Amino acid sequence: MSSLNHAHTNMVIQQVRPSEVLNDTVLAVMSDVARADFVDEDSVGMAYADTMLTIAYEQCMLTPILEGRFLQALDLTPETNVLEIGTGSGYFTALLAKLSNHVISVEYYADLSELAAKRLAKADIRNVTLTVGDASQGWPLVERVDTIVITAACAQIPDDYLQSLKVGGKLLIVTGTAPAMSVQLITRMNEREWQPKFLFETVIPYMINGEPIQQFEF
Repeated sequence: MSSLNHAHTNMVIQQVRPSEVLNDTVLAVMSDVARADFVDEDSVGMAYADTMLTIAYEQCMLTPILEGRFLQALDLTPETNVLEIGTGSGYFTALLAKLSNHVISVEYYADLSELAAKRLAKADIRNVTLTVGDASQGWPLVERVDTIVITAACAQIPDDYLQSLKVGGKLLIVTGTAPAMSVQLITRMNEREWQPKFLFETVIPYMINGEPIQQFEF
């Protein structure tokens, strides 16, 4: 086994699984998709480390543990249609695609989206639609989706995303401020009611244009 393959195996067995990610399907897909194929060449040696990796435009990849915990919370099925906000490297997009029916993924930077498209194609992942734009306040959809996952923090929960869920659908979002941001899973119970569930605390960067508004003192 090469050192890179060994690091990949260790990521799943020694990092992700001990962090309360016990869903065999999630662990299997994280074992199947090579994270090293979705990072820049100079970052390959750190691809499987328990750290957020910086990518272009000062964006970052979430840690493998966070990615695993997010996927487990979403409980995706082959029938699930997903909206992902923040394509980034394309790695988490690939994991979502492997677990669901179709993924619409939105990225702020066109260059990142184009690179992710090449990586996904190389991995033979075809059930993804990549789009580019500012999704800080929402994203127009032809029809509602089953699941929405936002891979960066938001100061507030955009109402557009709540409205974009089907009844029974779920939104995974990180809100609040450091050092204790809240990971929430919000389920749409009916046309007018949403039920939030607190999952755990973490700290991740804010979405572009989703940062808290600065309060000025005079």
